[in-house]
Formats: sequence, structure tokens, C-alpha cells
Amino acid sequence: MTSHTTIAIDGPVASGKSTVGRVVARRLGYRFLDTGWMYRAVAYAGLSAGLDLHDHDEVSQLAGSLTMRLVEAERGERLLVDGEDITDLLHESHVEQGVVPVAANRSVRRVLVQQQRLIATDGPIVMVGRDIGTMVSPDATIKFYLTASQETRARRRYEERKNTPDSPAYKEVLERLVHRDRIDSQRAESHPADDAVIIDTDSLDVCETARRIIDLVEGA
Repeated sequence: MTSHTTIAIDGPVASGKSTVGRVVARRLGYRFLDTGWMYRAVAYAGLSAGLDLHDHDEVSQLAGSLTMRLVEAERGERLLVDGEDITDLLHESHVEQGVVPVAANRSVRRVLVQQQRLIATDGPIVMVGRDIGTMVSPDATIKFYLTASQETRARRRYEERKNTPDSPAYKEVLERLVHRDRIDSQRAESHPADDAVIIDTDSLDVCETARRIIDLVEGA
């Protein structure tokens, strides 16, 4: 493997890519970036500023004004936005709902893709998202695409959220996921890269999926 290896892990919402990617990065000693954090960060900043997140121009201008940095900490990588660590705020319910129009904003995506590419130049990294292998790092050393049924993914997301103060019901989680899939399906870059290894995680747990990826990386 090269000294600046980029491992791209894509997949639909709740396919397990973030959890798996974090495990892979830790075991290989690589940095980790969930690019979804950056879209959530724009949504959080927009909501904090009272913006209409469906206003493409205002939100894209906001995205261009934000400075994002990935830093290492005892709890793992943290995302700093204009110097403030907002990592723990990115999964609040209102941010999760607000990220949908932000992620669909092509101007925002162009801005964030440039920042993601810059972050990737700092050394070996595992990057997860929906368009890493197709848009962010089409020349990544190795690419993976994780998938699972909508029901499996909704159950995973429900289990993640069920003990939080504003935890949604399973039916609501599934409805949101189906809606998000419908939006993402309209974007060509959200589909697997031609050279991606596709892994169906319906019957695999996190460790099994991570092990499969690591075996392929180490054998590349």
C-alpha cells in the first residue's frame, strides 16, 4: 500500500459505513472522516443562523464561509467548524432532518468536496459517505460500497437512536430513510463506483464487515 492510502467507503444511509469505517481506521492506524459530518455541520450552522435550509444560494454561501478541520482527540477524530468542536451536536434530531436539503444542494456539495479532498492529502485516511469513490476521491486506493435492505438499515438507525431524548419511532425512521433513498437515487454520484467492491451487510455485523474490508485492503 502507498504511504498516502485513501480507503473509500460509500453506501446509503444507515448501511453501517460510518461504524465500519471507524473500526477499519482504528485497526489500520488511519485517520477517519465521515463526510456526512460536514453536511450536518452546514445544516447546524444554518439552523443556528436562522436560515431557510431550502434557500440554495444562502446555504451555499454559508458553506463557503465555514472553515472545517479534522483533529485527533482521545475520543477519536473531531470536526472543528470555525474553531469550535461541534461533533456531538451533529446527530441531534433537528440537524438530522435539516441535512436533507443541504446534502441535495449541488453548490454546497462542490464546496465540501474541495474541503474533503484537502483533508485527504494529509495522509492515510478512511473516508465514508455517498460519493467518495465517484466524486471526492475517484482515484482512491481501494473503494467499497456497503448496502443492506431498507428494513435492516431502518432497524439499525432506530437502535442507535432509541435511547436518546428525542428518539423517533421505528416507522418514522423507516419513512425518513425511504425518503432519503429516493432523493439520493436521483444523483448519479450516489451510486457505486464502477470499480467498487460491493458488500451486502444484511447478514454481517460490524466486525465481520470490517474484517472483510481489512483483508481486501491488506491484500491489495
